Amino acid sequence: MDYDKLLNAAVELGCRLMSSGAEIYRVEESVRRLLQAYGLESPEVFAIPNCVIVSITTPEGHPVTRMRRIGAHGTDIELLERCNDLCRHLCVQTPPVEEAQARLTELLHTPRYALWKVLFGYGIAPACFAPIFGGGASDALCALLGGLAVGACLLYGGRLIGSNGFFRTAICSAVGSLLSLLLVRLGWGQSVDTVTISVLMVLVPGVALTNAMREIMAGDIISGLSRAAESILTATAIAIGSAVGVAIGGIF
Repeated sequence: MDYDKLLNAAVELGCRLMSSGAEIYRVEESVRRLLQAYGLESPEVFAIPNCVIVSITTPEGHPVTRMRRIGAHGTDIELLERCNDLCRHLCVQTPPVEEAQARLTELLHTPRYALWKVLFGYGIAPACFAPIFGGGASDALCALLGGLAVGACLLYGGRLIGSNGFFRTAICSAVGSLLSLLLVRLGWGQSVDTVTISVLMVLVPGVALTNAMREIMAGDIISGLSRAAESILTATAIAIGSAVGVAIGGIF
């Protein structure tokens, strides 16, 4: 067996899981189970949100280590589910390593949701939050329009906004709060607070913060603190952006 290819495939799976927002324990356990399924004993796996390191010892006693750095990423539940399903399949069937690598490559080329469907989701989510926060039908409509604006900034404004997560979140938050204020002033909505909070909910890093707390309690301190710091920075960006949006709206 080509253990270099097997190790590359295992690291690739770990990177895909991490990029989709998986918990640290899930990444480490999935990679470890995959290597053990192919006959390797006691593989060592270490993962943090931006790096995966895997070390194995071949039956001949030769140690091999791979490290992959992971760039900025968010949460993709669909990709996470596909990675989990593929990992289970590989562990049970143990196909040739070449086939396993091909299956991993297919994950990137599998048809995903169309951008317009994702944009529609950005609009529907705030519209559903508005009644929860005590808003009426008009507030839900304004939240829908604000969510569509924020989603458009996230999906289509990458070239103008840039890839920096902090500034991207701040700009999207400013756009959402400003539009919410203007729509209420035009008489489309009743409560600017309800509309603004509903729109900003699509930017709140709830999954990341939940994973951070879980990892801290599970003993993955480095990963937990890293995710917690990222969540706090995102929350700060939301606060700054919304304040800027309200300030700009107050000028007019």
